[in-house]
Order: sequence, then structure tokens, then C-alpha cells
Amino acid sequence: MKTLVLGSTGYIGSAVVRRLEAQGHQVVHLVKDASRLPAGATALQGDLADPAALRAAVTDDIDAVVNLATPTGDEAVDAAAVDALTERLRGTGRAFVYTSGVWVLGATGDAALDEDAPTDAIAIVGYRPRIEQRVLDAGRDDVRAVVVRPGIVYGHGGGIPGLMTDWAREHGTGRYVGSAATRWPMVHVDDLAELFVLAVTKADPGSVLHGVAHEAVPVVALAAAADFAAGGTGRAEPWPLEQAAQALGGPFAEALGLNQVVSGQRAVTELGWRPSRPYVLTELAGGDRG
Repeated sequence: MKTLVLGSTGYIGSAVVRRLEAQGHQVVHLVKDASRLPAGATALQGDLADPAALRAAVTDDIDAVVNLATPTGDEAVDAAAVDALTERLRGTGRAFVYTSGVWVLGATGDAALDEDAPTDAIAIVGYRPRIEQRVLDAGRDDVRAVVVRPGIVYGHGGGIPGLMTDWAREHGTGRYVGSAATRWPMVHVDDLAELFVLAVTKADPGSVLHGVAHEAVPVVALAAAADFAAGGTGRAEPWPLEQAAQALGGPFAEALGLNQVVSGQRAVTELGWRPSRPYVLTELAGGDRG
């Protein structure tokens, strides 16, 4: 398949591109700056704020579009981007895969929420459920519209766990925001990349898929593992929400303190997704630093 990818140079996007190419798919990168791409990559220039460029990029030979670009924070701009990217897909049955995230579910309690649970988005992703619905609505016009909601992504020293390791180096101990009872749904970036390829090639129209390999990872254990990764002894201490908000911004601090238990079983059952990468605590503590 010839796949147009937005956000292809990012942490998740670069992993998805590697997996698409390993599976024999041709990738067309839609980027602001092509200088970050490897030599020989096929690239077009554009971004989410340029609907004309987005529309023009979806040529008749594009089989699928994957939007991994970071949202702009402006609902009208992001909605216009979805409309532009799906305009030429309508009536064709071609795929459009949109990247959301589990924060749209809000706090979950102890029962693992699946994709049928109602959304209760926190501030940092406040309008995202409406963008998700806009994507899914395109399915009524014969677009194979799919929404993927990754959990907290880790792997290769990146993602929020990578930030936690940096905090441990800076402060001399692992840190977690909010309550010691907080848990995060998580996924290795390479496992997530495999899910995106399955979504592009196999997911049914209108699918919502949770990219979650581990339903509930305790943040206290993550902070302790981050301290090990930073050369410490595995200490972990709470970072009061008010202090974290001053350092990180209120919406992001709220997200880090969000207690969630989320199921990714649907992707396993329906698409045959098989997450296999090392557990996040193993990787952070040094079991897989590659």
C-alpha cells in the first residue's frame, strides 16, 4: 500500500514508518521540514494548518492516510484538517487512521474500560472526542475510518517514561505526580507501530482501537524504575500536583496524575495484534535499553 503519513518524524511516527516499510509498504511523508528525513524518502510539504496542502497530498494513488501529527490545540484547525484529508478518500473505501489517546476516557476507576466506554476527556484533550467522531463520521461516505487511542508510550528511552528518568537525574530520586495509587495503561512504541500497520491494512470501518499492552502500570513502580535508569537506588517520591503544575503546566500535570485502567483486548481479538516487547519496568531498569 502507498501510505501518506503525517507526523512521520515524531517518536511514534518514526516507529510506524519503520514498520510500514518493513512490511513492504511505500511511505509518503507529509512534513513541514523534509531535512529531517533520510535520503531518498518521498516527501510532500504541508501541516495541519494548511488544508489546501493536505487536500492536494491525497492523490488518487494514495491507498491510506495515517495522521500521527500532534494536534494544533485549535479545534477548528484540527477539524478542517480531518475534512481536508478525508475529502478525496470519500466514496473510495480507502483508509484514514487517526491518532487519539486514552486520556479522552478520563479517570476510570478499577474496572478496565474498553472502546465502548463513554469519553470523559480531561482538559489537555478536551475537544479530542469531537475530532474522533468527525473521523468516524467519514465512514458514512465510504472511508475506512479508524481511530487508534494509544496508552502511555515507552521504549528506546523515549516518551513520558524517558521524561521521568530525566526528572530522577535532576532531582536525585524518582518522581510521580499525584497519588501513589495512580496507574497508567501503557504500550511499547514498537508494539504500537505494529498496531497501526494492522489498523491500516485490516481494521473495519468505524473501528476504535485502544493501543494498550499493559492495562494498569503503577506509577510508583515507574518512578522507582526511572530512578534506577538514572543511576539511583530505586527511590520514588510524590510530586505534589500544584508543584508539578508550576513546572509542567496544569493540563499536563493533571494528565500525569490521571488514574486509568484500560483494555487493549479488542485489537488482539479482532486484528491479531500480539504485543511482545519488554515490560516497561524491565526496560527502564536496564533490561532492554536498545
